[in-house]
Amino acid sequence: MTEIEINRDNYLIDPQLHIWGWEIPVYLFLGGVTAGLMIFSAILAWRVPEAERTRWARWLPLAAPVVLSLGMLALFLDLELKRHVFRFYTAFRLGSPMSWGSWILLLIYPAAILLGLGQLTDDESRKLCGWGPMRLLRVGDLCTWFRDKTRGALPGLRWVNLILGVALGGYTGILLGTLGARPAWSSAILGPLFLVSGFSTGAALTMLFPVSAKEHHVLRRWDLGAVGLEIVLVGLFLLGLATGGEASQDAARLFLGGPYTASFWALVVIAGLAVPFLIETVESIRGMRPTRVAPLLLLVGGLSLRWILVAAGQA
Repeated sequence: MTEIEINRDNYLIDPQLHIWGWEIPVYLFLGGVTAGLMIFSAILAWRVPEAERTRWARWLPLAAPVVLSLGMLALFLDLELKRHVFRFYTAFRLGSPMSWGSWILLLIYPAAILLGLGQLTDDESRKLCGWGPMRLLRVGDLCTWFRDKTRGALPGLRWVNLILGVALGGYTGILLGTLGARPAWSSAILGPLFLVSGFSTGAALTMLFPVSAKEHHVLRRWDLGAVGLEIVLVGLFLLGLATGGEASQDAARLFLGGPYTASFWALVVIAGLAVPFLIETVESIRGMRPTRVAPLLLLVGGLSLRWILVAAGQA
């Protein structure tokens, strides 16, 4: 007993300070994708006339709650006291990113669903609201009522989705950035980096669906800007660590010659950013038919970024 008290023995921490598993990077990744979907729901509506929009673009907001629910399931699996999850909503702490994040997650559901319903055509609305599970739950009439009421509020709902998407994307990075005891996470760059990465992965997921040529052009143009900015932010993140204190420099060495060097540069920088950026650039310049290679690589890179950072921060 004396030895345990002196040397400390915590099964969640000792011997390697590693308490977050696969659930957290998956949650952060799917939260970023959700943010991107919400932002692009607004961008496509503003950039592509309603008559030229495909059903994939109209239904895009309804995909956001589905993706977010998968991410929240991963987060729920990580919770030690699952029955206490409701406590996130019994108090609000102004200085707590988790407190802000829990309410942002809650607000996303009505905002995205209402925007999605409002953008449906009459035929699509009848099919959705008359869908078997809707009839079984007896919410078909309520679905139709909400769709009719939100038609006139679409401009405002698009702004709400845009703002909530930016808040969600930034929150996933700020959540790590505020944990100053972990040098690899103690960076103000993580908020903007995760926001831009989520923006890019949201565009990538949308480009995997059969959107129109005009919609794909809008997605690719914004995505190219996001990937270019993400490369700059990754450089600033590493530069900030390398020029910081001793602990920050130790964290930088994890990616610059340390155990995470190969995976970080191969999966995130090269395969997840540089290669898809070149592919999309060549496709855009030469007017080539877009492939699914670049979007898939962006999704792999977005997941790898979060997975490696979460693991490295606990190294």
